[in-house]
Amino acid sequence: MPPPTARASGALRMRALAAGFPTQLVDGFRAGLEIAAPATGRSTAVYAVGMGGSAIAADLARSVLAAETPLALTSIRSPDLPRAVERKSRVVLVSYSGDTWETLRAYDAAGRVDAVRVAITSGGALAARAERDGVPVLLLPPGLPPRASVGHVLGGLLGLLDPWFPESNESRVGRIAARLRRLLPQYASARGPAAAWARRFSGRLPTIYAESAFVAVARRWKTQIEENAKSLALFDELPEVLHNSIVGWDAIGKAEARRFSVALLEWAGAPPPTRRGLRHFERLLALRGVPVASIELPPEDRLEAVAVGVLLGDHVSLFLADRRRVDPSTTDAIGRLKSALAGPPSR
Repeated sequence: MPPPTARASGALRMRALAAGFPTQLVDGFRAGLEIAAPATGRSTAVYAVGMGGSAIAADLARSVLAAETPLALTSIRSPDLPRAVERKSRVVLVSYSGDTWETLRAYDAAGRVDAVRVAITSGGALAARAERDGVPVLLLPPGLPPRASVGHVLGGLLGLLDPWFPESNESRVGRIAARLRRLLPQYASARGPAAAWARRFSGRLPTIYAESAFVAVARRWKTQIEENAKSLALFDELPEVLHNSIVGWDAIGKAEARRFSVALLEWAGAPPPTRRGLRHFERLLALRGVPVASIELPPEDRLEAVAVGVLLGDHVSLFLADRRRVDPSTTDAIGRLKSALAGPPSR
């Protein structure tokens, strides 16, 4: 466990970065818009390659793109590109450090098939290769934990792909950022909803469910809890869980139920059968003794629902880190893994 002073310093830094999410979203959008290409060509497939904190923004963007544009955005968390990537395919390579080996390998593979590439990075080998090859680069501010740059990358992706929307999102992004800033004091308060959810999750296995269009928000909650609070978490999507996981939950005993706490991220735009299924699922969990409660995402705008969900979840993870007395700024296990990968091969 880190010394209290180091832990407090790390917590303050991560809270400041979380509070910067609205500004990141606006800045990233403007930067992406500057290098956006016209919405031309027959192909509507876009591939976003990244790992960890560099990958989640593509999942979040897909929640909006799938409903509002003809684009099909595919997230690739692998060094190997699918065979569907071919000449003139659009490939966005995201690596905060610029040195993620999986992303660099995919960058080279995309070049070999003459795909149209864009790099999103703060520097490193990815920026160097892109400059060498004349590939557009969306430069991220340096010195951040990759997971804390999600606003820059999400905004950047939306800016890059803005020409595919029926109308520009510039004023929309500004309006949403203003809403997020108004919510910040509430989410950062020890008496607010984020702190309340941290209390619900404390000492239990956090399990987050969301309607399929917003499952990326549930995934973001999971990964932030794991990296910031150093606690395992689970996520899944609705209505899929009503076709399989519900059987496991139905069979759970009271003693085992105490190990879990469930958050249901709901969006009013979900189909009525999904909403009814969700209510049945919620009652089943309660009957089995599983602590469960729902969170309503803003119904008016999909992008706003995504952004509000991210802001709330990030603060939940930080309050949970406080309760667990861990430094949310460190990810020592990932550092050890990188050192092991960089060393000589094991026998």
